[in-house]
Amino acid sequence: MDERAALKLLAEELDDAGDDAAVVDGQVVTTDMLHETTDFPAGTTRYTAGWRAVGASLSDVAAMGASATAAVAVYAAPAFDADELRDFVAGAREVCETVDARYVGGDLDTLDEFTATTTALGRTDDPVARSGATAGDALCVTGTLGRSAAALRLFERGDHARANDLFRFEPRVAAGRALAPHATAMMDSSDGLARSVHQLAEASDCGFALDGDAIPVAESVREVADDDADERELSTFFGEDFELVVTVPEESVVDARDASPVPLTVVGEAVEEDIEMDGDPLSDRGYTHGRD
Repeated sequence: MDERAALKLLAEELDDAGDDAAVVDGQVVTTDMLHETTDFPAGTTRYTAGWRAVGASLSDVAAMGASATAAVAVYAAPAFDADELRDFVAGAREVCETVDARYVGGDLDTLDEFTATTTALGRTDDPVARSGATAGDALCVTGTLGRSAAALRLFERGDHARANDLFRFEPRVAAGRALAPHATAMMDSSDGLARSVHQLAEASDCGFALDGDAIPVAESVREVADDDADERELSTFFGEDFELVVTVPEESVVDARDASPVPLTVVGEAVEEDIEMDGDPLSDRGYTHGRD
């Protein structure tokens, strides 16, 4: 059973599961676990790890259209190094500051590999779920895609300074709040654009038609991609960019763009059924924990 199958099982068992975060009486809560072997390539600093781990949970808060209030983390490692621990906390604290939230501590544990488990809290009285898209809505994304894929290539090439810079991202909390009044459905792109679209389609019982040329590709992808096909692979299927994927009524696109503090690009539209890009089926591929 892979991560998606496990999440589907839990959504059937838990009434509050199924979106990027749970919302209980206006309180938003979400948690994530990241491991050194699967989430932090060789060369990732502890500062970047703290930023990225906490940022991933803050991104889930953003996807609900909520404000962020606080975050905590469990820091687990084979041994505690003072400089590494300080760097992790510095990264965690500073990513919180970018979204007007507070990093307020957490827990320590020993483990065979470095692992960070993070929880973020937020607030909203009107959360945006994944299930509200209808045919005719515009499909949009914030920012650009492929940044994390480019970082991974640079880690592999030994350009650790540039890779760490790309691996740190600003959670789209401000954009989520600005888009919430216009959005019919929203989630973050942690699993990649293609997989996110499939998840939105499943939740909203609709299809999507995407324009591949409209996808906003990060400039860093063009620096590392082998060719156009590789560029498309990195920007559409890799994931871990933590941008927002959102549907907006066609008549609200201009207002949504004006409200968003970051660029908002229309990449397609919701349709009655099927999921296609440029007229061809769009495969359900992306980042997934675990495997069958």
